[in-house]
Amino acid sequence: MLKKSKIIHIGIDDTDSPKGMCTTFLSYEIVKFLEKQKVEMLDYPSLIRFNPNIPWKTRGNGAVRLTIKTANPQKIKNKIMQFVVNYSDTKNGANPGLVFYESESIPPSFQKFSNLALWKLISRKKAKQFVSENKIDSFYLGNGQGLIGAIGAIGYKFSDHTFELLCYRKKSQFGKKRIVSKDSVKKMQSFTFPETFSSYDNKNDRVLITPHGPDPVFYGIRGETAKSVVLASTIVSTDEKLDGYMVFKSNQGTADHLKNELEPNDLKPYTSGFFVGKVCSKPITERGGHVFFSIEVKGRKIRCGVYKPTKITKDAQNLIPGDKIRVGGGIRKASKNHSRVLNVEFLDVIQLAKNILLTNPTCKKCNKKMKSNGNRQGFECVKCGNKFFSKSKLEIPRKIQSKLYLPDISAHRHLTRPSQRLKKRNRNTLFDTSIPWFNVF
Repeated sequence: MLKKSKIIHIGIDDTDSPKGMCTTFLSYEIVKFLEKQKVEMLDYPSLIRFNPNIPWKTRGNGAVRLTIKTANPQKIKNKIMQFVVNYSDTKNGANPGLVFYESESIPPSFQKFSNLALWKLISRKKAKQFVSENKIDSFYLGNGQGLIGAIGAIGYKFSDHTFELLCYRKKSQFGKKRIVSKDSVKKMQSFTFPETFSSYDNKNDRVLITPHGPDPVFYGIRGETAKSVVLASTIVSTDEKLDGYMVFKSNQGTADHLKNELEPNDLKPYTSGFFVGKVCSKPITERGGHVFFSIEVKGRKIRCGVYKPTKITKDAQNLIPGDKIRVGGGIRKASKNHSRVLNVEFLDVIQLAKNILLTNPTCKKCNKKMKSNGNRQGFECVKCGNKFFSKSKLEIPRKIQSKLYLPDISAHRHLTRPSQRLKKRNRNTLFDTSIPWFNVF
């Protein structure tokens, strides 16, 4: 009798360290294996970026989900577990987590956990408790930090998505300098934009698709469809012999972590989200060119920091008390030298206050500025003696507009929604196996 195939959702996280390896590369190696096992892939591999303000993240705080159909679930699970053991950089601090869930549908509890992981700090204790309460088939090494992302990856539900093609190096090249043709990246962007995004920074003449660490990724191309990133990859040129690529469905470029409106009375370090409030202090530029100001939200003052690399410090400098704004970012923990601050990732000016300057009145007869006669003594024209009893109001034109200000493209995080995606939403993209989403060279 033929075995009935089962659907398995696989969540993987925290297999990398600052010194090497990569969770997406591990999943690429797993898919290599699955391709030989007559295992059916039911969707694109998913790369989910969670709260980027967690301080101990390796790079982009990304976890991976694979959804498969197999007649040999236990054999596949055992093999994937072995992959996690072999490809995790535990000697340099990786704390991998692996979660399996056998079912066609995912329970709401998973989604709830995932939604919290997008903007909050979730403890390892809570993750282990979740595994225990839900009797989840799981595995971890080290302290179990990776269980948080692994559970979150399975529970994540896309409301918008993008794609990223990650191209991997051969093992002999790990850690070596990446050399890619700058002109080919420029050409790729000009040919595929806006179907691809954040590939090249024209303003600063900088390639954005290559990472800088020792991990196995050679480059990553982000775009709106699987087709567009595969096409873009054919334009990029390098002399290095690469291993292959895999296309991931992702929440990158969706601003996922900033959808939650934060409560000023319940602010915890490392949380991400946004506030709507009124500027209540004049912006001050501090050492290093960073700009700080405060906003009032529900009677509480929230200190905001706009940092020089974002290139929106000049805009922040032009705010005045009374401006109504929406600001999003992550809460920086208070320290001995610094109070708790919202590290600003975007600045949305909703309504500008009038900038009124009180000046000595002008004599209507002589068209000359009047002179003050002293405190509460009014004003007098020195030429004709004409008198006036109050200052004139002069409205100063504002140097800032009511609009959204985003960081410079080179300062974008993985989750930052670029300007060309502000009104763009991808909702239900079907898994198209005719597109070469996976390729070993």
